[in-house]
Amino acid sequence: MPRLGYSWLLVSLLWIVLAGSALAEEERRDDVSLIIPFGPGGASDVLFRDLARAAEPHLGFSLQPVNRPGNGGVRGALEVKEAEPDGHTLLASHQALSLSFLSGAAPFSHVAFEPVALLTRTVNIPAASRSLGITSAAELVVHIQEHPGALRVGMIRGATDHFFWRQFSRTTGLPVSDIGWVGYPDTGAQVAALLAGEIDLAMLNLPSGELLFTHGALVPLGVADQSRISALPKVPTLKEQGIDLVNTTDRELFAPRGSDPAFLEQVAAAFGKALEQPTRVEHLERDYGTRVDFRPLEKHAAYLEAQAYNLASRMSEVP
Repeated sequence: MPRLGYSWLLVSLLWIVLAGSALAEEERRDDVSLIIPFGPGGASDVLFRDLARAAEPHLGFSLQPVNRPGNGGVRGALEVKEAEPDGHTLLASHQALSLSFLSGAAPFSHVAFEPVALLTRTVNIPAASRSLGITSAAELVVHIQEHPGALRVGMIRGATDHFFWRQFSRTTGLPVSDIGWVGYPDTGAQVAALLAGEIDLAMLNLPSGELLFTHGALVPLGVADQSRISALPKVPTLKEQGIDLVNTTDRELFAPRGSDPAFLEQVAAAFGKALEQPTRVEHLERDYGTRVDFRPLEKHAAYLEAQAYNLASRMSEVP
């Protein structure tokens, strides 16, 4: 074969190799699953889908939210834990990683993952069925004291609402035996049970309960934060009602152990850019009762360690 023919052959082969690499990289970056280990319609599902859309323009690739509910978030977390650390998979979760471990529902905690970023904190709200006739958390305490064991409270074992009601019991001095606990797999199931009259109370927040609050189907009894939220300006904080309780649900990103640090930095930076926009901060507060608290990578890791210690100490305070 003439020398020119060999040259063209080498150039062609090189082009094929480079093109194949570029296509593989494009495929890798266009196929990133964001595993949400909770059911559709819950606060985590609503918020993470919103945040993913906001971050995508800064990422250069798309995120595909995928619901993997089951066992209080353990099923989806396990899928990510066992995934290859190749940039195809992210986990969108919250304190459930530590709480599931502390409650014995999972054999692993947040340390089984690479921390990517803390994104937001959603203010939690104890909510009651309209038929109960209670309009505040202070009234709820009195009702339980006068009718111990009469109320039925929805709870997802090992999840953030489990921890909330433990805190509520401890802070108010109400024995946990004075409350009837009913287990559910996810928030959506609890909301359905509230509306059907199967239970009297559940811990919700704005993403999962706003429409029901607005239309009067459920009653928000208080806001578990330092200040009221703009969407419910007439609903007092628990502190205003004499209950010294602050409780929020964190929204956090994780990746499989061993993931490329450059990939983690890329994801964290994209979400950071999305969350620094004043209009988005306002939107999250107004529409979701959610505060931005962005902490990437090492700061997220430090936050997780402090959070795990705090949760462990508080989980041991009551049965």
